[in-house]
Amino acid sequence: MHLSARARGIQPSVTIAIDTRAKALQDAGERVINLSAGEPDFPTPRHVCAAAVAAIEAGFTRYTPAAGIAELRRAIAEKHRRDNGVAYAEDEIVVSSGGKHALFNAFMAICDPGDQVIIPAPYWVSYPEMVRLAGGEPVIVETGPETGFKLTPEALRRALGPRSRAVVVNSPNNPTGAVYTREELDALAAVAAEADLWIVTDELYEHLIYEGQHVSIAALRPEYRQRTILINGVSKAYAMTGWRIGWAAAPRPVAKAMAAIQSQATSAVNSIAQKAAVAALTGPQDDVAAMREEYRRRRDLLVEGLSNLPGIAVERPAGAFYVYPSVRGLLGREIGGRRVDDDVALAEVLLETARIAVVPGTAFGTPGYLRLSYATARSDLEEALRRLGQLLGGA
Repeated sequence: MHLSARARGIQPSVTIAIDTRAKALQDAGERVINLSAGEPDFPTPRHVCAAAVAAIEAGFTRYTPAAGIAELRRAIAEKHRRDNGVAYAEDEIVVSSGGKHALFNAFMAICDPGDQVIIPAPYWVSYPEMVRLAGGEPVIVETGPETGFKLTPEALRRALGPRSRAVVVNSPNNPTGAVYTREELDALAAVAAEADLWIVTDELYEHLIYEGQHVSIAALRPEYRQRTILINGVSKAYAMTGWRIGWAAAPRPVAKAMAAIQSQATSAVNSIAQKAAVAALTGPQDDVAAMREEYRRRRDLLVEGLSNLPGIAVERPAGAFYVYPSVRGLLGREIGGRRVDDDVALAEVLLETARIAVVPGTAFGTPGYLRLSYATARSDLEEALRRLGQLLGGA
């Protein structure tokens, strides 16, 4: 049987594979501390669940328009006006099956074969593969702690070529938790405007910021809005990962193209989940604030604990719910009875020996790091630190 070259070249998600392995061990009775998944451990807010139940009882269980119900698109438009200071019309918003689906639609809409999309590393694992699936070519620009893991205007200029089509900006960032300032975003957008690039901005973690504030690049100047495809969703802020509701807000021609692509691929997303998302965006926001404060406490616990371990260098993230420590000081050593030469091997040792699931930095384009999620109970974080200390103390 023949597979296309494109299908043969696409790699499965590393984060999902590690999470699956960790859950398999848990199902077998192992006490695994799973710090690999980017998934809130809080329950979905009660009023959101109640809205879903009400939708079922009202019989709201049929197909909806491909781009989403008008009520939800209006709620999203109001959310961006209220929270981000940028205005969108209802037909400039496309509701998709999670932020991942919205990103996929965006790259499909703007990439011709051979078009280049500039992606700063560390990057979320799916960006490069999505660009390849759309026929484009990812151009990876490595960043580091010296720039706070942020893309600079100078680095963006150096990456430009004759086929440059777009640049990806992710703030707060997965996996580093880096948050771009207004000035940094303005400088990047100015270069993008000079080079006539689309700006694909992933803002899924906007409500999870602990230092500074979220700024949407589309709100800075009208000319930036006209070249920005803004991706967001309810998964992270409202603990709604399984509900699969994300969206894109974009200039009308792009939104129209994305809606057409989606209509041929999946049609509309779950009708009941759309009603739940309306309740999330328009209802009380107390749960979001409470979750954010608990994440802050967990972040501080994990950063302090990691900073006391040998061979690990860690920065305090400003947003999201991950820490991204350098583990280069551990490489080349024997840990858990095995020589560890790279971050992938270290992640394997941590899972198989200490029963701690983490994601190696190689998956995010920056070897020598690990991503640890603190979207888990403080007791689990304390146990993970205890196990790490025990393992590394004997290394």
